[in-house]
Amino acid sequence: VQLVESGGGLVQAGGSLRLSCAASGLTYDDYAIAWFRQAPGKEREGISSISSADGSAYYADAVKGRFTITIDVYTKTVYLQMNNLQPEDTAVYYCEAGVRLASPAMAFALFDSWGQGTQVTVSS
Repeated sequence: VQLVESGGGLVQAGGSLRLSCAASGLTYDDYAIAWFRQAPGKEREGISSISSADGSAYYADAVKGRFTITIDVYTKTVYLQMNNLQPEDTAVYYCEAGVRLASPAMAFALFDSWGQGTQVTVSS
């Protein structure tokens, strides 16, 4: 499985970015793709996930209402629309994929593939 993230960059506070995670080689009928982020000196944080079978989504409280995750099951690409970005959103964002065992996928998927990450920097 190969995951390729894109869409990161530098944006001012209040701005928007859309991240993409293109997956290839996924063979599970019911898989999940999740976004994690890690800022310097902080633990990795799971922020959103989506399931291929029913599109059910999960959002961490820190991003709820600002970020939206969607999936194109035909191209196996997941998008993370990030609005009203704030300096505390600055981090390297990674996507991970795996088979979904139950919902929410963030807690019940066996993530076993991940991408190289994309940097998101939000200036104040």
